[in-house]
Amino acid sequence: MRLTGLLKIVIILNLFISSNLQGQNIPVIENRYPLSIGETVEIYSTILDESRTLNIYLPYGYSADSLKKYPVIYLLDGSMDEDFVHISGLVQFASFSWINLIPETIVVGISNVDRKRDFTFHAEDKGYKKEFPTSGNSSLFIDFIEKELQPFVENNFNTDTLSILIGQSLGGLLATEILFKKPDLFDNYIIVSPSMWWDNESLMKFTPKPYHSLKTIYIGVGKEGEIMEREARELYDKLKSISKGNTKLYFKFLDGQSHGDALHLAVYDAFETISISRKE
Repeated sequence: MRLTGLLKIVIILNLFISSNLQGQNIPVIENRYPLSIGETVEIYSTILDESRTLNIYLPYGYSADSLKKYPVIYLLDGSMDEDFVHISGLVQFASFSWINLIPETIVVGISNVDRKRDFTFHAEDKGYKKEFPTSGNSSLFIDFIEKELQPFVENNFNTDTLSILIGQSLGGLLATEILFKKPDLFDNYIIVSPSMWWDNESLMKFTPKPYHSLKTIYIGVGKEGEIMEREARELYDKLKSISKGNTKLYFKFLDGQSHGDALHLAVYDAFETISISRKE
């Protein structure tokens, strides 16, 4: 009995000593500071009559004093709690010299205020306004992009002439509207799971404005149900039927992804598939 009790005491002492020794080996914090991949900028839009937040990813080594110029990706749904962080991560990875899918690129994430308002056009079907009361102001948001946002970015960052728009879901609807109505606002379009169902698919009946510049258009959709999958395919077919030699057009069905997670892999596939390079 005494031996057993003594053995227990020895084991407890060993555990206590071991615990203290481990505790003594844990490093102490010498410094702590925020982790930054760019900067957040607030601007006031006269067109929208409100302040807008931009999250901006800058490539490693970016310097405002450098003569080096960078393409720009404009990312819809670009809030910190939406798509900015993971898309910026893809851009960083894809531009590593040993990966070399795309050149080093600036990302401008446009934070949302009211995406239903900004990403949708006026619907002739009054039922849409009843269900989405703030909807129907995409024309103002497109003006904001063209007349305020793009000039701001070009004046404040080292940009070249190449621009890319990424939009998913309602953002994909807006990206398609821009492509149809003001195609030369961007050189490349990455459109994922576009909500072409808006206003009873009326945008599909619209005749896109012709353009003469070079364009690359990537359309992707996941396994998202008959309507979303059909609409994405029909959008691709519509563009294919009117495309000329100045357009490179791609379509990808991501059968392992849903509406919630299609964007990440679609953008990576787009980087692998399309040619994002500076215009000659």
